[in-house]
Amino acid sequence: MHYLVKPAALRSGSIAVPGDKSISHRALMLGAIADGESVVSGFLQGEDCQATLAALQAMGARLDIPQPTTLRISGVGMRGLRQPATTLDMGNSGTAMRLFSGLLCGHPFTTTLTGDASLMRRPMRRVIEPLGRMGARIDSNDGLPPLTIHGGQSLAGIHYPLPVASAQVKSAILLAGLYADAETSVVEPAPTRDHTERMLQFMGVELQAEDGRIRMRGGQTLRSADIDVPGDLSSAAFVILGALLGADCELVIKGVGMNPTRTGVIEILRQMGAAIEIENCGSAGFEPVADIRVRSSVLSAIDVDPALVSLAIDEFPVLFIAAATARGRTRFSGIGELRVKESDRIRAMADGLRQLGIKVQEYPDGASVVGGGFTGGVVESHGDHRVAMSFAVAGTVADAPVTVRNTDAVDTSFPGFADLMRSVGADIRVSPGQPSA
Repeated sequence: MHYLVKPAALRSGSIAVPGDKSISHRALMLGAIADGESVVSGFLQGEDCQATLAALQAMGARLDIPQPTTLRISGVGMRGLRQPATTLDMGNSGTAMRLFSGLLCGHPFTTTLTGDASLMRRPMRRVIEPLGRMGARIDSNDGLPPLTIHGGQSLAGIHYPLPVASAQVKSAILLAGLYADAETSVVEPAPTRDHTERMLQFMGVELQAEDGRIRMRGGQTLRSADIDVPGDLSSAAFVILGALLGADCELVIKGVGMNPTRTGVIEILRQMGAAIEIENCGSAGFEPVADIRVRSSVLSAIDVDPALVSLAIDEFPVLFIAAATARGRTRFSGIGELRVKESDRIRAMADGLRQLGIKVQEYPDGASVVGGGFTGGVVESHGDHRVAMSFAVAGTVADAPVTVRNTDAVDTSFPGFADLMRSVGADIRVSPGQPSA
């Protein structure tokens, strides 16, 4: 599948984006091992979360879907999951694979986790190593999937300073720590999204988080809870950028999660001159929520503060497009983690921008982008959902049509992306097959 995007800047309006992917994953996993029934509202029906749902069902979790974005989870308790009959397919989801690695290593059965071609290239040693220190036995393909998690191991609590800021690795360790015989603590080199800690506490787990250190004693149980999943800020970022680039556009995005460990993209865009206001602040249970008002803006280049990288790690494809429209040269550094996402996002964005007439210099852990106008052209997404959506937004303000190849993966995180963008004025057509360059 590919997108053909014709120039048509976004217009004013009010919309909502799908539920937060990170929170949806965690709500499924923690609800499944809790005692009692949990109801999840605003659940993201993307392919990544569907993979997590299917894996839990294969292990005996009882889930009912009374409405498309509502789930009723009958928790089976900390020890209630059962050995699946087959290998568990995580699809494209690195979150699912890493979090399940932590969750399942405390169970008495052996499980194998696999995924699509992209996921099979993503590094897993960063989660295998700390879990191994806790006593887990995990086989891999030289640090790559598939992963076989051998059950029946006794887990010990550890103190683990994360070598690289990673919410997925942190979460895997904490999930394993629930089954450990003593306290587990994780120290972060920089703040990362804290949805796991918030949800654990909301479901009755005693946990301390202070000055970058998270501590939790093992052997605790989870109680059921009703969880409201807010709109995904990572998904909202594409709409925000589209509104910023539009002419005389004022767009309100309703009910977006505003977790402070996720708002780096808003801070960076504001530093570039974006007119973004946060309104109607409230909460959805344990997560802050607000409406985001965006007005068309002229952006200026900046040197992006490396301290903000971990707070915007998934939004850098959007920020590359913003930099390509800004006045001057924007410099990114400390973003080497992007090279081991669903694609090498630094290279994918650099190559795509060059195809659209933008000057880019690429470095091992960063890039510099000189702002200018987008030409038309054909861009390869490398099967990366965030790369695909970012270039689709670029096409709304290009000088000629932009074709984005290999966009099937968009459904992993933002089902209905093209329809939503069309509802606010974008001209995006979705077609099967591959266009010629």
